[in-house]
Amino acid sequence: MAVNKHRTSLKDLARELGVSIATVSRALRNSPEIGKDMQQKVKELAKQLNYRPNPFAQSLRREAPKIIGVVVPNLVTHYYAAVLDGIENEAARAGYSVISANSHEDFDTEARVIDNFIGLHVEGIIACLAQNTTDYSHFEEIARMGIPLVFFGRTCLPDLFSSVTANGDEAAQMATQHLIDTGSRRIAFIGGPNHIDMVRRRKHGYLEALRENSLPIDRDMVICDRIDYDVALRSTIELLSRPNRPDAILAFNDIITFAAFTAIKQMGLTIPDDVALIGFTDDAHAAYVTPRMSAIEDQSHEMGATACQLLLKSIGGDKTIYRERVPQQLVIRETSAKIRL
Repeated sequence: MAVNKHRTSLKDLARELGVSIATVSRALRNSPEIGKDMQQKVKELAKQLNYRPNPFAQSLRREAPKIIGVVVPNLVTHYYAAVLDGIENEAARAGYSVISANSHEDFDTEARVIDNFIGLHVEGIIACLAQNTTDYSHFEEIARMGIPLVFFGRTCLPDLFSSVTANGDEAAQMATQHLIDTGSRRIAFIGGPNHIDMVRRRKHGYLEALRENSLPIDRDMVICDRIDYDVALRSTIELLSRPNRPDAILAFNDIITFAAFTAIKQMGLTIPDDVALIGFTDDAHAAYVTPRMSAIEDQSHEMGATACQLLLKSIGGDKTIYRERVPQQLVIRETSAKIRL
């Protein structure tokens, strides 16, 4: 894939057409000073070279501010808020401002946000995929335009972009092993859509723990559906209504974890004696429910800071594609152990 070394500017258009920058600028604004034929030539070339006007440059007579765009699936969760905090802190130290946007787990919104960032001429982009994103053409356009981009958490196009992920496979295996060691035998996994790399990593670790302990893998104990509280609540209730219900659950993220927590209690079951529970979540909530939640905790602030550091390297001209991993921590509290260690 050919990569442009820089985004097309008015100067590029002017040089290509053999006219002044002022002529190009006026033509794009439909100025009556410029003939219709020239207006059409300028606009056709601008489209061909994927020229995007810079509203900051148009409105300011000084250098445009240095801005990073960040798009996340669900900004109201503690995880993404903490990641954004890490990004903002690192960006501020380097003299950058941050514009954040929420995709609401929606592909069309995500693609529109990316297009808006291009139009704003951000210096670079940090992104976490929406759960229903399977078409990556909007990110391929970013690569063609040479705009620095780093993924975190949920990623794609590993040959084109750097990424920061957690060791979700190892963490899930450790958590499942803990459930086995403390008396659980029918362990369910409730995750998100299977096409998400983060889901696949965590599910892989769960399955590896079952295999290593010679426990049967029951596909009915693996539920991978939308990342949505109500969906996860219904899935958990359905699981727990079976005659051979699970005696433990490993939950993919905080939304699913607390949906499962609520479902277990709604069914009149006790945690952990009837159903043990471990979730990928954060200490801001896990320690303050009753019983206190055993959890695989992200170092989300560090993940954001690391993603921003990689982006700043790319903005500075570093063409290396990095693969950084931020380790997660298994914190044992009260929801997981059926027997005392």
